[in-house]
Amino acid sequence: MFLTSYGAAREVTGSMHLLSTDNDRILLDCGLFQGRRKDADRKNRVLPFDPGILNNIILSHAHIDHSGRIPLLTRNGFTGRILSTRATNDACDYLLPDSAHIQETDALYLNYKMVRAALSDSTSGGRSNLSKRKKKEIKKLLKKNGHRLDEEAINTWATKLHLDAVSPLYTSKDAEDALDCFDGRPYRTPFTVGTDMTCTLYEAGHILGSAISIIHAKENGRDYTVCYTGDLGRFSKPIIRDPNIKFAEADQNIDLLIMESTYGDREHEPVIDLKPRMKKVLLDTIDRNGTVLIPSFAYGRTQELLYVIHELYNEGSVPRIPVYVDSPLATNITKVFGEHPEVYDAETHDTFLQKGKNPFLFSQVEFVSSVEASMQLMKEKKSHIVISASGMCEAGRILHHLRYKIHDPNNTILIVGYMANNTLGRRILEQGEAYEAADRHGDPPLLKFLNKEYPLKARVVKIGGFSAHADKNEMLQFLKTSDLKVKKIALVHGEEDQSLAFADTLKKEGYPVIVPRAGETVSIK
Repeated sequence: MFLTSYGAAREVTGSMHLLSTDNDRILLDCGLFQGRRKDADRKNRVLPFDPGILNNIILSHAHIDHSGRIPLLTRNGFTGRILSTRATNDACDYLLPDSAHIQETDALYLNYKMVRAALSDSTSGGRSNLSKRKKKEIKKLLKKNGHRLDEEAINTWATKLHLDAVSPLYTSKDAEDALDCFDGRPYRTPFTVGTDMTCTLYEAGHILGSAISIIHAKENGRDYTVCYTGDLGRFSKPIIRDPNIKFAEADQNIDLLIMESTYGDREHEPVIDLKPRMKKVLLDTIDRNGTVLIPSFAYGRTQELLYVIHELYNEGSVPRIPVYVDSPLATNITKVFGEHPEVYDAETHDTFLQKGKNPFLFSQVEFVSSVEASMQLMKEKKSHIVISASGMCEAGRILHHLRYKIHDPNNTILIVGYMANNTLGRRILEQGEAYEAADRHGDPPLLKFLNKEYPLKARVVKIGGFSAHADKNEMLQFLKTSDLKVKKIALVHGEEDQSLAFADTLKKEGYPVIVPRAGETVSIK
């Protein structure tokens, strides 16, 4: 039996791990790479194997860096099932079409900017002093009904001007077709995944529906047991139950544990500090009459933020300024949360459900759906909170909020999640922190996105306690307090320095550890 990691090996995004025997080939996750546009696009478009060789896919959870390339597989010959928890299944009903829509709209916007620039150059002869009237005429050529981009006109002009137009990775139809392959399963109930393979799912505590997968396989008369943690959550976080540490006796002896290592050399702020830290950020920003802009994953993080803000408002700890969730996906995912109270922890039941309250709905929150309403919100001057996707600032409406808010020192960009290398979110965090460390002296950093440079004058604050990933100590807590008996560990889903550092920690604890490289095949003995 073999493991080959094709993604999230010495890096964080693009989770994809292949388990293979003589009779079965099971894929663990099929995620999007995220990072520099060109690098990510190159990695995402090329599949490392023929999808037709796969029996099935086990999907640990619905985040796009774990699920986002599934439509590529189904479009290119995959005929099996995508097996996950029921909550993950329900979430993907929204996440994958949304991913396709974002890719389509972002491609259209980039093509619009490219065509507009080319038309401007051809009209002005390459000079930069094009009149406002001419600029308006060019924009009018490429739009309809005043503001909507005209895809047909943009494509026509791109062809006429011999431009290399951007194409989406996959379409909305591809995403909808992929959903027909999903098969939701309950926790703690074994099911067949291959000719000689079964799987049982346990709570991972990362996001709603996230799962630890225990896989039993037979090959040449020998039994193998593999555990894939997916993304492990933190202990004592609100809303969902903690990572499971009590496994069925038949699932306890593990030949290979495939374990995440995102924060392999870091410790988070304590969970109990979340509310006080959020309170301070809100009070400081409101005192400046500014806006709090929060790039957030639509699935999991947005609901946690609403939960904590709801608690602060109920306590009267901060002024009840408007809260806008500007993400149609987050709106739909919040509905999914409402449909699965069976996975909530006891605290959520005590604090909200037993009092007849929805943790994520209160009078000050508004879910923004239309593009027109989003555009109006971007121009709002009064203090408010905006929670918008994508979480790493690589796509979606958050980019447009940033271009309106990033230049104002009264505003706060609140970082509440992991920002992978080479993402706009990581650049905002690192350059914002450096500017703050220099007491904001000198010229502000310039950040380029949407084909333009913007000065980073807004305050940048990070609250690490919101992370949905276990830190170094919490991963050790899982290993030491669970009843799993592990022979070997393969560390994945961590940037190289984090994975290697955690490997050293585990070796000192007596665990045999490997850190596979992308494409490396490991024998499970």
